[in-house]
Amino acid sequence: MPVKTIEWRAGTVRMIDQRLLPGREVIRTYRDYRGVAEAIRTMVIRGAPAIGVAAAMGIALGMKGVSARSAIKRFESVSQTLRATRPTAVNLAWAIERMRAVLNANLSLDGDRLFRRMRAEAIAIYDEDLAVNRALGRHGAALLEDPAVVLTHCNAGALATAGYGTALGVIRAARDSGKKIQVFADETRPFLQGSRLTAWELHKDGIPVTVIADNMAATVLSRGGVSCVIVGTDRTAANGDVANKIGTYPLAVMARRHGVPFYVAAPLSSIDLSCRSGADIPIEERAQSEVTEFAGKRVAPSGVSAFNPAFDVTPAELVTAIITERGIARAPYRKSLAALKKAR
Repeated sequence: MPVKTIEWRAGTVRMIDQRLLPGREVIRTYRDYRGVAEAIRTMVIRGAPAIGVAAAMGIALGMKGVSARSAIKRFESVSQTLRATRPTAVNLAWAIERMRAVLNANLSLDGDRLFRRMRAEAIAIYDEDLAVNRALGRHGAALLEDPAVVLTHCNAGALATAGYGTALGVIRAARDSGKKIQVFADETRPFLQGSRLTAWELHKDGIPVTVIADNMAATVLSRGGVSCVIVGTDRTAANGDVANKIGTYPLAVMARRHGVPFYVAAPLSSIDLSCRSGADIPIEERAQSEVTEFAGKRVAPSGVSAFNPAFDVTPAELVTAIITERGIARAPYRKSLAALKKAR
């Protein structure tokens, strides 16, 4: 990607404001963890791996200038603020706990050296996410035909990660291996991550993309020619139930109805073995205005309420395979996902 999703630069956290794409490419600079938390909450940055990276960098910012004596208390305050931003994506909590482990292992250091160690870990999480997504992409690319037509939902691309993508990483890796790939991108109401972000990314990369309204997906699938559906995930339970952007579940149902493989691109950091099933996954409910308004203007009658869950859960029985950086998991997922998580 020619524009970085997020980066640590000169003691600050910089990220592209995804709310303004594709019309404007604006880089926001944050010098305080509270600003990073607000960026996550308001979706300046979004996508499970990306907000995990952001949380780690936010913690590093929060630990700057803190004495070793105050480190634990400060960490708890900073992590609580970041953890409260968005509950569904497990990468956020995963990154916080990884930073906590580094803190606990280095409490003997003075404040300056402790900060440098925390900063190094946050940057390592960023670097590892890029490597993980590229490995995941290579595994997933092997599943795609040549040529292939892929239908995707929401944005699981460079903008949702440190800079390569999960679902779109599979598409990029397939293209880079020489396969001819075309993409249908659901617009993804109400935040339009598909039409605004996925289409923007793919167009910049020279990958043919056609945007469709969410309610057109069944028609596209019924006409034939779609090779597979690939989506990302914000949290996948131990049994293979997948929480992803609202609208993913009906897409999986339609894919099954028309005999189209339904793949989930899931870095292992987004697989939560402590969640036995999708019923245990907390589902974020966002502001009603995202549904009742469009581009800042009211489109629903005044006084009418809206229901706005940000995610839904796709049952494991509708998932053909889960693509990870260590290989492909297939049913029974409780066994295959656990094996991949334990592999070294």
